[in-house]
Amino acid sequence: MDQSQLSVRFKNFADIECKGSSRLYELLSRKIAEDDEILELCSFAKVGQPVPNLLLGAVHYLLLKGRDHLLRDYYPSIVPDPKEIEGAFVHFKDFCQIYRDEIISLLTIKLVQTNEVRRCAYLYPTFCYVYNKIQKPLSLIEIGTSAGLQLLWNHYNYSYGNNVVYGNKLSNVHITSEVKGDNVPLLFKESPPVVSKLGIDLHISDLSNSEDYLWLKSLIWPEHKERKELFEKSAKCFNENPVELLEGDGVALLTEVVETLPKNTAICIFHTHVANQIPEDLKYDLLNKIKTIGSKRDVFHLYNNMWDRNLHLDYFIDGVEYNQTIGSTDGHGRWFEWNIE
Repeated sequence: MDQSQLSVRFKNFADIECKGSSRLYELLSRKIAEDDEILELCSFAKVGQPVPNLLLGAVHYLLLKGRDHLLRDYYPSIVPDPKEIEGAFVHFKDFCQIYRDEIISLLTIKLVQTNEVRRCAYLYPTFCYVYNKIQKPLSLIEIGTSAGLQLLWNHYNYSYGNNVVYGNKLSNVHITSEVKGDNVPLLFKESPPVVSKLGIDLHISDLSNSEDYLWLKSLIWPEHKERKELFEKSAKCFNENPVELLEGDGVALLTEVVETLPKNTAICIFHTHVANQIPEDLKYDLLNKIKTIGSKRDVFHLYNNMWDRNLHLDYFIDGVEYNQTIGSTDGHGRWFEWNIE
């Protein structure tokens, strides 16, 4: 990717992702988009990775590790009373110059594997919908699982703009979100039955490894205190309710893994904000494999960022294919649309 393409990436990141969510990252991204030196630094990023997230995560990681620099004074995740963001970029650039070699090392080896637990806010109604339709227990496969925290969606509890709580009411992980649109999803008071879970990723993030844990925290944006708290609570929940995680290519392993799943269950294959990192040919390979599985088993495929930003649910019941668009979602799960009647 050349510098002009990287510049567009950072501008889009500022406009689409950061605006209204992170003033610090919005400002830094706009400045980076106009800075040839930092754009050149970004050229070391691993191919296929979302470069803005990777660079900003790498800098955040080094700050959280204790690098002593004036830049830390602009990060709410590090200091209790951060400075106004207007002066941040000068220090950001200086930090990148001083720690250039360490940043390059991180750009070449790290992956953006954001464990955005709040996305479970739309997983919960979707799996309620699936169970209501098929009346079979669920077998879950998550592609691009990272640390596996979204596989625990049935261990969390939820509320959607009122005082009603759904899911596991005893859980310490409480997720709030807003449902937009005219339709209201079906929400079971208690989670649908799940009989098996498996997460697959090219690189599994080990929550018991301090470096992995810190990297995952560094991918949480500095102002997002609630996201950080949700991550910490769900990580604790995972340690108490461990899930099988398999390191490997989720598309390549899919057919083999499906063969091991319990019979008379509905197979639920899902991935959120992952498909943008999957090469085009593998996307079609994934869809073809799901179609083959659907000729023999009831299977549901939930995804976004494959062809567009919408959340999609494709499925096969008794060999018949159905395709539904649930609606758009906020990247951090603060809201989602529900367009299924």
